[in-house]
Amino acid sequence: MNLPDLPVTAVLPDILVSLADDPNLVLVAPPGAGKTTLVPLALLDAPWREGRKIIMLEPRRMAARGAAARMAHLLGENVGERVGYRVRFDTKVSKSTVIEVVTEGVFTRMLASDPALDDVACVLFDEFHERSLDGDLALALALDLQAGLREDLRLMAMSATLDGAAVAGLMKAQVLESEGRTFPVEITYREPAPRQSFEGHLTDVVIEALATHAGDILVFLPGQREIEQAARVLESRKLGQRVFIHRLYGALSFKQQQAALKPSAEGARKIVLASAIAETSLTIEGVTLVIDSGLARKPLFEPSTGLSRLQTTKASKAAITQRAGRAGRLAPGTAMRLWREPQTAALPAFDTPEILNADLTGLVLDLAHWGVLDGGKLHWLDRPPAPAVQEARQLLARLNALELNPNGTAKALTSHGRAMANFPLHPRLAHMLLKANDLGMPHRAALLALLAQERGRGVDLTRRADAAQRGRGLTHADNALPKQVDRLLRHVPKAHEHDQDLADGTLLGFAYPDRIARRSGKTKDHMMRYKLANGRAADLPEDDELAGEEFLTVVDMMGKAGRARITAAAALPKAELEAHFSDQMEERITSRFVLAEKRLECVLATQLGELTLSKPRPVPVTDEAALEALDGALEKHGLALLPWQEADRRLRGRLALLHARLGEPWPAMEDEALLEARALWLHPFMVGATSFAPLAKGDLSHGLMMLAAHTTSREIDALLPSHFCAPSGSRLPLDYGDAAAAAHPDFAPVLRARPQELFGLDKHPTVLNGKLPLAVELLSPAGRPIQITRDLPGFWRGSWSDVRADLRGRYLKHPWPEDPLTAPPAARAKPRGT
Repeated sequence: MNLPDLPVTAVLPDILVSLADDPNLVLVAPPGAGKTTLVPLALLDAPWREGRKIIMLEPRRMAARGAAARMAHLLGENVGERVGYRVRFDTKVSKSTVIEVVTEGVFTRMLASDPALDDVACVLFDEFHERSLDGDLALALALDLQAGLREDLRLMAMSATLDGAAVAGLMKAQVLESEGRTFPVEITYREPAPRQSFEGHLTDVVIEALATHAGDILVFLPGQREIEQAARVLESRKLGQRVFIHRLYGALSFKQQQAALKPSAEGARKIVLASAIAETSLTIEGVTLVIDSGLARKPLFEPSTGLSRLQTTKASKAAITQRAGRAGRLAPGTAMRLWREPQTAALPAFDTPEILNADLTGLVLDLAHWGVLDGGKLHWLDRPPAPAVQEARQLLARLNALELNPNGTAKALTSHGRAMANFPLHPRLAHMLLKANDLGMPHRAALLALLAQERGRGVDLTRRADAAQRGRGLTHADNALPKQVDRLLRHVPKAHEHDQDLADGTLLGFAYPDRIARRSGKTKDHMMRYKLANGRAADLPEDDELAGEEFLTVVDMMGKAGRARITAAAALPKAELEAHFSDQMEERITSRFVLAEKRLECVLATQLGELTLSKPRPVPVTDEAALEALDGALEKHGLALLPWQEADRRLRGRLALLHARLGEPWPAMEDEALLEARALWLHPFMVGATSFAPLAKGDLSHGLMMLAAHTTSREIDALLPSHFCAPSGSRLPLDYGDAAAAAHPDFAPVLRARPQELFGLDKHPTVLNGKLPLAVELLSPAGRPIQITRDLPGFWRGSWSDVRADLRGRYLKHPWPEDPLTAPPAARAKPRGT
């Protein structure tokens, strides 16, 4: 076999030697080195292959098809002969196929149907640096298979920008590095003008590039929306008759993608507007100039809404390096970056692995289907976050796919869950399809499942589905749906159609029961607000065709929780809601604390999650409901709702100071600490109460003393007395402030007294066994502050003379001696006439 001489050619013998001795290997090779094309072909003659297949994983469908096509071309064959591919809804393999290029998600389903991979000799993980969720799962399962059943299975991770040492440590493998062969790329920066729009800035740079550079132009944009916007703007400009604009993103047809990759005709130039799909694996011939927006679009899962939303973020340094390299694959090139050069230093080094912020429902289902109920036992570069795993388990249990133990851990995969795992769909949609098949509507459900995964024009999924069935979809992607539906239905056991005619919102409700929504009213900005069963709210423009519907099933939203806008939904008739979701409804007593009236309200209504379906009717308040409602009010509004009396406040201040100065076992008294411990000190006094008012009878002080655990008032008084016994005989209260003040290191309790009460006192008052001086606030006979001191003897000998001179003429009935240390203390003014 005559293979082209590319940079990776030099290490092909080392690869063969390494895999002969050791089953695992990591290859780090720059873009353009030829690893994707040459490595699988070089392994065909390896003795250990023994006629078995080589599987190469690619993160994207377009890269999988392209890699298979290039290898087949080098062999002088058509795709589907010795080299074929498997991607979602598209397969080209035959009995003679020995190299299969598959997407990572397809590989996990291959494992499910053939857990031992008996006819596979080697699995290559190409572009592993992208760290997709499916890629991480595929490697974890492959390592588990290798350790348990297939010691002879070869595994090889290949990447351009990879932390080779970390991956090698996980795989217990050697690292080989290949030289690259890229041409020099000049990096330039084009900062936008003040207040210039993104489209305007991009257009100016493209026009400049056409005038100053030869060759084709590759423009990196975050996603489909920006690509289409940029295309419209550029197409409206006179760029020249021989300048052609191509789009390149995942939702396009294979034919459209191939048109963007083909070389330009002689004398013509092309501008390819691409998503991150063009960063790796693809060589676009003729490109010598890259224009980089510096932006990327990444999925971000929000457990609070149960939605994965695409978030536009700054691209990583690794990504912009990859992008710039596309300009130097075949000749010297230039990369223009649409930002200021100093901003590059602030970019993250690498993209965050998808497993750390993705919806893990599919991963947990795949693991259970593989036979692993506790994914933590597998080998991961980054372990799946425990909260996301638990969220996934709860959803799978709700979809009847997984049985859980009382502690929330996975117990067993159900037969329904096993059937769900066979679909190339999110588990929600797989559940919907199986449920719809039982009801005789698999075809419509399959169409909706495909539409639910693609963003399209318009909110109403019914409208899009009807258009696709007529063969005149609202988007190019819609027109390809009928063939994909047929392929999807092959996974449905005994698919059959009945005469049922359920609404699309009902079918989608099987997938998204937590997003069944009810109209709740209008907002000030002309939006119709809907409340979802998961408790969230989302808006729809009041002029949208769905805004007149009382019930919807919401499939997708944009924006953060609280300000979300519905972008995909279908109407759900009330009669079908009641007929098909009654098992999820319950008669529930709901109690709430009416803040304005400071009273409890208790009602009974039919609920679907947090969605109220019937008119609430008042019912008597039970002790349990009252405690729950009062406790909820405290959690929402804080401890200010409690009827604190002065004695309660003083005790709390003293305990707070003891905690601040002495630590444990004295309890913390800040709001946050008391709220967290309220079940210990507050709940016992709330049983049977329907308001907070009864707590005003001293219960709050009793509760705080319970937190102090076995401490008596006498012990507290010994350290922090509530009063100070003045020389005059008066018992003057000490002010210990609030919990927040007590935590400050300079805080001191305050003693407020008229100077006459303290005459003769030559030692400053203290607490905490003499360790903490009081802040003595001296008051005029009228009760106004005249001096604050923490050195009373020093005050007598110093500032007293000034205070005496200022006040003796105004308060004649009060003694103002020259020497207060020898004067008798007095609690009252002189009697009249003396």
